[in-house]
Amino acid sequence: MPCGAPDAPSRSLPAAELPAHWNLNMQNLTVLKPGAAARRRLLAFALACACAPAFAAPALRATDAWIRWLPAGLPAGGYVVLHNDGDRAAELVGASSPDYAQTMLHESLAGAGGEMRMVHVAKVVVPAHGSLAFKPGGYHIMLMHARHAIQPGDHVPVSLRFADGTELKVDFEVRSASGAMPGMSGMSGMPQK
Repeated sequence: MPCGAPDAPSRSLPAAELPAHWNLNMQNLTVLKPGAAARRRLLAFALACACAPAFAAPALRATDAWIRWLPAGLPAGGYVVLHNDGDRAAELVGASSPDYAQTMLHESLAGAGGEMRMVHVAKVVVPAHGSLAFKPGGYHIMLMHARHAIQPGDHVPVSLRFADGTELKVDFEVRSASGAMPGMSGMSGMPQK
């Protein structure tokens, strides 16, 4: 019988009369021709796929992740470029790290007199098919109360949480207060990431 053609009517038969290649539904002793169960499973799968959300989670990735290290246990700033290759904007709503007791999303803003101030933000939107840079003087992740000594050259794991439940784990490199990568001293004038 061709795929997609209606099944032959089911009928009850004594077990002795069943061909060996037929399956037997023991609950009501209805005989099913080979492939009928497979077609029903395929139909169920197709319906499940059709009923799934019509959109996929944003395709998020991070590049150039680094932390500006400050001495004497001062809070550190985390910087990263977030890329969203998805069709929907992604809302970053939080961050956490096992190496810091507290993390917050902040934005640095210039006041009326030109002075800089930091404000806590509840979310940061990464546009669909776009990117957003967390950089000095703008958005950053404030990392407070280091749980152990952290120095330039270390790597700190940070989990970024998005409003849709997506979590992006990112490895941040710790750099000096100047933002220079470890081992780059004496190389002024050279481009740095």
